[in-house]
Amino acid sequence: MTAVFLDCPQFLADLYDDDLAAIVPGLVINVGDPGAEEVVALLEGRLGACNDHCYMPAEVLAACTDLKVIAYMGTGASSYIELDAAERLGIRVRTVSGYGDRTVAEHATALMFAACRQLAAMDREVRAGTWTTLPGIELEGKTLGVVGTGGIGREMARIGHALGMEVIAWNRSGVAQGLPCTACEVDELLARADVVSLHLALTDETRHFLDARRIGLMKPSAILVNTARGGLIDEPALIEAMQARRIAHAALDVFDPEPPPGDNPLMGLDNVTLTSHAAFMTTEATTRLMRMGLEILRDELAALGA
Repeated sequence: MTAVFLDCPQFLADLYDDDLAAIVPGLVINVGDPGAEEVVALLEGRLGACNDHCYMPAEVLAACTDLKVIAYMGTGASSYIELDAAERLGIRVRTVSGYGDRTVAEHATALMFAACRQLAAMDREVRAGTWTTLPGIELEGKTLGVVGTGGIGREMARIGHALGMEVIAWNRSGVAQGLPCTACEVDELLARADVVSLHLALTDETRHFLDARRIGLMKPSAILVNTARGGLIDEPALIEAMQARRIAHAALDVFDPEPPPGDNPLMGLDNVTLTSHAAFMTTEATTRLMRMGLEILRDELAALGA
């Protein structure tokens, strides 16, 4: 038993069949949310770990003296693992990417539709016994601004084009050729887009990428969609803009921190649609995630001779 899945969510444990178990024989599946002391105990004598959402700061990593590799079940390892400390300690951290590109883009599209047709507001009102037919907007011919054209952003651009939207895009390293979109600078994108959809990784450079100045560039009629990371947005600036209705609607699947506290002002705004970091959550995507993460762990252990 050279490896352990530290904090396997129940939905992944439910997928763990004989075929998946054969990828890393003897893998210990721990369902739950272990604290620091339990993490250290679980990793005693083990070379490898899968980590879904377990915090591993420098002091925890240093206490795991046998650990050589972590397969992080997603792309945002820096949100949970102190990567500089892992490197210093000789612990290799691998991430899983590409497993949910289409799934996340479809969720972003669903949020876009929900915002432009006020679906959440009407659902609340009908359930409360109020019958109000709220106005919406039609997306064909509108401009979709895709911020970040990695795997998810590329899928979002394709979906927007298929809906008959004019798609404009910005990417830090340039927009790839062959996408059905027009590249432009980010300030121009924010000023032109009817819908802005964020698809950036969260790094030191991108934290609060959408700050008060950039929010101020958006149209008063614009819709903001974020299925990437909550830290990309300066939340106090967004709250102020939404309260003042300087943009029409925000549709958010991610927050900083998660879950957001109950007194977060976003919770009480009728021009905000919220989901619970669920963009990746389809059976198809989570099955790919589990398989790809286990295959990464298997290959890393094999390279160590385990």
